[in-house]
Amino acid sequence: MDSALSTPRSGYTLPVFACAGAVAALRCLVATSDRPQTVTLDLLNPPRLAEIAIHQLAPLPDGSVLAITHSDPGDNLDLTRHTPLWSVVAWASDAQIEPIHIDGGEGIGRQVDQGNAPAIYRYAKELILHNLTPLLPAGKTLRVTIILPEGRALGDRTSNAAFGVVEGLSLLGTAGISEPLSAPGQLDQSRQVLRDKAAQYRHLVFCLGENGLDLAVKLGIACDRRIKTANWLGPMLVEAGQLGVVGVLLLGYHGKLVKLAGGIFHTHHHVADGRQEILAACCAAVGVELPVIQSILAAKTVEAGLAILRQDETLVQQVYQHMVERIDERAAAYVYAHTAHSLTVGTMVFDRQRQIVAQSHLAKGLFNQVLVD
Repeated sequence: MDSALSTPRSGYTLPVFACAGAVAALRCLVATSDRPQTVTLDLLNPPRLAEIAIHQLAPLPDGSVLAITHSDPGDNLDLTRHTPLWSVVAWASDAQIEPIHIDGGEGIGRQVDQGNAPAIYRYAKELILHNLTPLLPAGKTLRVTIILPEGRALGDRTSNAAFGVVEGLSLLGTAGISEPLSAPGQLDQSRQVLRDKAAQYRHLVFCLGENGLDLAVKLGIACDRRIKTANWLGPMLVEAGQLGVVGVLLLGYHGKLVKLAGGIFHTHHHVADGRQEILAACCAAVGVELPVIQSILAAKTVEAGLAILRQDETLVQQVYQHMVERIDERAAAYVYAHTAHSLTVGTMVFDRQRQIVAQSHLAKGLFNQVLVD
């Protein structure tokens, strides 16, 4: 197979494009003849340079400058692909205390639990400040406003509201590179990591993303036992079975792993969803009353469904215990159906605060097998 076809292309996270636009706009604000078609940024994390295209750049009548970039997340199934980001910079008033003030305009979400502060997180702020500060003339202060014209509509298609972000998207991320976790080529890379680890260990931990990887360490799980699967849980479980792995501990966000309880083994929302329906089915299986089940079905997210169940902690334990046990059963059956090999699967799910909600009986035994020696 051609390596160019099998290797997925990485891209950049939204903060990178917002920062690139701000750099280009500031350069034009300082000297109107300076209108770059590309800018070079220091990404900080990872410590490397990136060249970003500037699609449009123009001074505005009020003295500010607007630069427009377009998101490129690489070979990912990402709803922000090609979405425009507007970066508007203007000299600030003398009353501004900080040299550079960063604000969110239309389409940047608001954090309801932070006084409706714009959803522009630490990495985005650090990236903008790091790249703009050397360009800022002495004695000047600057106001940077990031706008996502399509952000409000795109935000309605995400589960942001369950995480306290409304009216738009977040400038989220802790790094500048957007890894192609949903691209087919990523599966080949993940399989190779699995083969290497299966040659060393009989018990492994599958984590869908960074939240699971980080929580695994905090729980005392050995770093070398962890494998980042992204959304490819089905193929990765089958591969583990074929390699003779004895047991796999699934550690993930309940809003993702709930899909496995319904027999969905590729967890990206572009492939299949049905999360509220599966959660409602788990409720019905343990005898939850019909009005509660109807509320779960009507909930916008599974996180909202969990909040409904948390009005009675007994319900949470009953429903989620059923869920994780069912995930174990369906995962083991899935592996056997595709390989005729037996694989013990245990499941631990956590909420958006990274608190464990439930763990299966098999997970308890597997957890002891993957702890740091």
